[in-house]
Amino acid sequence: MSTELSVAAADATGVDETAVDHGQSVKSVYVYEAPVRIWHWINMLAILVLCVTGYFIGSPLPTQPGEASANFLMGYIRFAHFAAGYIFAIGMIARIYWAVVGNHHARELFSVPIFTAAYWREVWSMVKWYSFLSARPNRYVGHNPLARFAMFFVFVLTSLFMIVTGFALYGEGLGMGSWADKLFGWVIPLFGQSQDVHTFHHLGMWFLVCFIIFHVYAAVREDIMGRQSIVSTMVSGYRTFKD
Repeated sequence: MSTELSVAAADATGVDETAVDHGQSVKSVYVYEAPVRIWHWINMLAILVLCVTGYFIGSPLPTQPGEASANFLMGYIRFAHFAAGYIFAIGMIARIYWAVVGNHHARELFSVPIFTAAYWREVWSMVKWYSFLSARPNRYVGHNPLARFAMFFVFVLTSLFMIVTGFALYGEGLGMGSWADKLFGWVIPLFGQSQDVHTFHHLGMWFLVCFIIFHVYAAVREDIMGRQSIVSTMVSGYRTFKD
């Protein structure tokens, strides 16, 4: 049985009172629309390519044997990095657009009710759950309050930082007067010099890698211990409560 929960039932904390109070009767709820799910998986692949190629750009491979003209490996790596960077940036713009025109859950990635006391009570309950101090978590149709905080203040803000610094460095290759230089050239003198931007961009990559590790861990943990679908929800769009 599929039960649709109205947007009006979700309060500022992101807690759907119907799902919390009558969770036993809930089987599945449609949460994530197709554009959100497509963006999620394309974004995942783009980040994977960016991290692998970015690592080799920061720590290049040893010199290849033979004539230099016969070895374009680093050129292909840089091309893959730039292409994935475009996809990552365009995807973020598209995701912001869908947050405006999509459903209530599409906006959770960009809004955190930090001035609401009830929200922080729910955050604390999730902290206890992840710390193994609670037997069962509260039920949330969309992102739980702690995940909502992490997705915005860690993932979204870091992603924007990576896009801005990445295109600033890209503008150096395109040259002065290029579109990237005109839009993002101010970033390099802001940090002091190009190498500083490279360093912080590289550190941002490792920050995202650490976040993704925790993100995957939390998703799998919720699937097993929280008795509610997480991974499959980003495939089908439906949140399923297993009890």
